[in-house]
Amino acid sequence: MTEFDGITGTLLPGTRIEVLNPSLPKGPKPFALFDFDGTVSLIREGWQQVMIPMMVDILRQYMRREETEEDLTALVTEFVTVLTGKQTIYQMMRFEQEIQARGGKALSAGEYKEMYLDLLWERIKDRVEGLKSGALRPEDHMVPGALDMLKALHQRGVNLFIASGTDQPNVIDEATALGVAQYANGHIYGATEDLLDCSKAMVIERLIRDNNLQGDELLGAGDGFVEIEETKRVGGVAIGVAVDEKHPGHLDEWKRRRLAGVGADIIVPDFQEYENLIAYLWGEL
Repeated sequence: MTEFDGITGTLLPGTRIEVLNPSLPKGPKPFALFDFDGTVSLIREGWQQVMIPMMVDILRQYMRREETEEDLTALVTEFVTVLTGKQTIYQMMRFEQEIQARGGKALSAGEYKEMYLDLLWERIKDRVEGLKSGALRPEDHMVPGALDMLKALHQRGVNLFIASGTDQPNVIDEATALGVAQYANGHIYGATEDLLDCSKAMVIERLIRDNNLQGDELLGAGDGFVEIEETKRVGGVAIGVAVDEKHPGHLDEWKRRRLAGVGADIIVPDFQEYENLIAYLWGEL
């Protein structure tokens, strides 16, 4: 038995798979939607340590008299976290609002996004280039067990979808570099200029409508609020991936509390125990 902030779960015997909703619908799941960054890929590990300091550094110019830098960091961390899983532009739109609320003359959200992406690229470019050249192993830049999880679901005939708040060309490029694009069969969705068309909610709605699915036929997995909330909204089964990105293989208890709080049915630190996880979901345990 485990308990965090009043939310109690039970570990499957001999595993780190925490079941929060033992009455979740079991049986084959013909469709699965996976978030990308932090759920499958660790290429962008540390992106928060790029985005948050950038925003705090700019906001420092517009600090209110009663504010401290610690206040700014807490404020930015909160809204960046809450909007994780949505397109990056939403975080920049929220940031733009904070500058305007302090009487500052803000750049556009798109300009702040480009500024952030330039800084992030400096952090991750060696990873991307190393994966493409073969100098780096994909497994070393993925959530442990994620590749095996996707392979196993694919072998069971599950239709896999990948959806991300990262720009679509980058998601496709990085999924290809990691060797996972092949399992999605072209169903990789990322941010485009049309904010509504590429949202995870829209991807799920189309998936349900176009395939005449019952909600419990959908499996959703992610490390952010959005994919968990949207999967639960349609009655699907939601797996919260509380991976410690700095120390893969370890549970991030802060993520775990957040994911449990928005309705995750199951929490895992990674997918190393994918065989037990799939067997439980399919009702084979």
